[in-house]
Amino acid sequence: MSSATLEQPVTRRKPVNLSLSEDLVARAKGHTRNLSGTVEVLLTHYVRDAEARKRESDARLDAVIDALNAIHDEHGFLSDDFCDYR
Repeated sequence: MSSATLEQPVTRRKPVNLSLSEDLVARAKGHTRNLSGTVEVLLTHYVRDAEARKRESDARLDAVIDALNAIHDEHGFLSDDFCDYR
């Protein structure tokens, strides 16, 4: 996977410290000349996928709430007889 596979605008870079397995880093360096760039691409994919999962989860929750509200609007809830908010 190269950084060319995911087009990104040029942004400021921030040095960060990570604790990674020495063996993993050594093995990864055998597959890439730019470990930082590779990690950035992989992290970009991870964040993009996590954000998509969150949007999907939020959309499902919104659909459940909308369905529950529709049921309440049409039929009300048994508990409505015991509430003083109306």
